[in-house]
Amino acid sequence: MPFNTALTRKLGIPVPIIQGGMQWVAYAELAAAVSNAGGLGILSALTQPTPEDLRKEIRRCRSMTQNPFGVNLTLLPALVPPDYAAYAQVIIDEGVKIVETAGNNPGPVINQLKSSNLTILHKCTTIRHAKSAIKLGVDFLSIDGFECAGHIGEHDITNFILLSRARQELKVPFIASGGFADGHGLAAALALGAEGINMGTRFMCTVESPIHHRIKERIVTADENQTALVLRR
Repeated sequence: MPFNTALTRKLGIPVPIIQGGMQWVAYAELAAAVSNAGGLGILSALTQPTPEDLRKEIRRCRSMTQNPFGVNLTLLPALVPPDYAAYAQVIIDEGVKIVETAGNNPGPVINQLKSSNLTILHKCTTIRHAKSAIKLGVDFLSIDGFECAGHIGEHDITNFILLSRARQELKVPFIASGGFADGHGLAAALALGAEGINMGTRFMCTVESPIHHRIKERIVTADENQTALVLRR
């Protein structure tokens, strides 16, 4: 059955699944494969050491798919931060129409991207942060619950609660991120009010993922007790 959600209509994709913009994983091979399968593939900007390297990766991805794909641009705390404006300008110059943003103080980058009419998906771990992003003019919110790998936030709110609150509070369409790996999860997210899902870990286990095969096997055979929190008390 074809999907018809705000996400599929806006992005021009048949399946409301976005591939996570995982650093060191989200290269052109994976992003193109997801886009070719009907979802939205995402390149990780900061995996590329320079903006010009990102330009090459965007062109490489475009040679592998004629379908829409996006770029993740995450603003990370650093003593010497990357030139985010330069990365954003490359995205604009190369004609990418969809950007996933995340991190602290995204206003300047979002303003730069929106000035060129790009579609912005912004990742949030709380309703308060989501409302701040709405004021910046983002088109979609990625609501990331405690189950979301890599960036669980500081409040440890699980998706079942966070997505229900998003449905009640937010006036901008949102997607669900964290703990989704199959069609059952997609159906659950849609029932909770989301317009689609973001999947990361599950895509690490694909042929196109560049990680070692034994790690893929460990992920596939892991059970619900195998998640570990790092850099946390």
